[in-house]
Amino acid sequence: MEDVLSIERLSKRFPPHIIALAEANISVRRGEVHCLLGANGAGKSTFLKLIAGALSPSGGEMRLEGRKVSFKAPAEAAAAGISMIYQELDLVPQLTVAENLFLGHPPARFGFLNKQKRRARALEALAKVGATFSPQDRVGGLSIANQQLTAIARSLTRDAKIIIMDEPSAALNETELKAVFRVIRELTARGVAILYVSHRLGELREIGDRVTVLRGGQTIETFDVAGTPDSALVEAILGRNRILVERQERPPVTGDIVLKVDVLTGPQKLEIRDFELRRGEIAGLTGLNGSGRTSFLKALFGADPSQSQMSLHGRPFRPKSPREAIRAGLGLVPENRKTEGLILDAPIYRNATLPAMQGRFLARHGALKAQTIPVLKQLSTKYGAPEQKVIQLSGGNQQKVVLAKWIIKGARLLLLDEPSRGLDIGAKADLYKLIEKLAADGAAVIVASSELDELYAACDTIWVFHEGRNIARFNPATTDQDTILRHQILGEHHHD
Repeated sequence: MEDVLSIERLSKRFPPHIIALAEANISVRRGEVHCLLGANGAGKSTFLKLIAGALSPSGGEMRLEGRKVSFKAPAEAAAAGISMIYQELDLVPQLTVAENLFLGHPPARFGFLNKQKRRARALEALAKVGATFSPQDRVGGLSIANQQLTAIARSLTRDAKIIIMDEPSAALNETELKAVFRVIRELTARGVAILYVSHRLGELREIGDRVTVLRGGQTIETFDVAGTPDSALVEAILGRNRILVERQERPPVTGDIVLKVDVLTGPQKLEIRDFELRRGEIAGLTGLNGSGRTSFLKALFGADPSQSQMSLHGRPFRPKSPREAIRAGLGLVPENRKTEGLILDAPIYRNATLPAMQGRFLARHGALKAQTIPVLKQLSTKYGAPEQKVIQLSGGNQQKVVLAKWIIKGARLLLLDEPSRGLDIGAKADLYKLIEKLAADGAAVIVASSELDELYAACDTIWVFHEGRNIARFNPATTDQDTILRHQILGEHHHD
């Protein structure tokens, strides 16, 4: 099968001495789904940006359909037939879906924008990804999942030879993901190549043909997906044997009740009743997109308006703002770290110590760095220096900085919304080991996640959310995953 994209010895260096990519090689065949795997900091994001023209290489060679290419801007790569869907979506929230789909290449007639044709082509692209929202909807008003679908649909509006998908499934539920896979199969059947990045090995086995592993900025090996066991891929990613997140025997939770929610109501039909959380407990929230998990966490954190009757440590608790919640000992790791969890242009140590600075007007930079460094080390964060801007980190390492700030602050009730999003296999295992340690030290933790496998492995209790309500509570030690999945999908009422 003919190579549509061939890369040899690609490298990228940033001043003063940061080597983001040392020597990367890959060949992507026409009509195949070629997966890219690697730990956080392995160089995946840099590699993709070089292919898409967002960065210029320091060395190496790239060929597209046998012709040597060198792009100075993403527009050049797009014109040559390379379409990129970033993990951190580059959509314009103030514009409509249709305007985003054709930004930079609007359909025109006699030199004027053809709105009728744009709408028709937008409807066609949205239908291919199974979207149910309108081309006239503002992107800023869409859920993260629907924004992701918009970005995928946008790639279909170009005559792309290769489409790069960086973690496309991170915010999608099973139904939406199946729609995306259907689109991918239709594209590859027409000869379009897909370069697919994901940390979920199950996805790669369902959709991928071959997989290339990066480690330390270098290509380790390319495998046939069908003939390679998970253990070999994990070892290639990490350079050593590493178990996946697996359920360990956990002692029964006997701590005092930390949070008691008699009733909490809020926007989008949110209605939570009889929710309890004990000291040392890890409670998981599962449910389809729009089930109310994120809304519940934001209401607890005072970020969303709500009406409630609840108590914290036996005292009435009704936070009117995040400031009040932080003072009460809560910490929130938000679903969208880029817009809600970080100041991207600020140094790492400033981000990590921001909550701890509440009420303090003066602080020595050296002291703030001294607080930050050991926590980042505990989280196995990969970075150059504490003065480095957060925006320069990989997505997974940015997530670790968000978590670090609440560890430094000493929060005793942690609200984690999709905390493993964008993390590789090993980093997920490290994350949940840390969560277990925090709980063992007396913290109470709520984890909202689309990854039921992770919740099943790590949590003492799993709550099922459906259409804004907590409809079921299960003990994963005594309940099989199929039972939880059935309630998640069907919305059946049950408490165990």
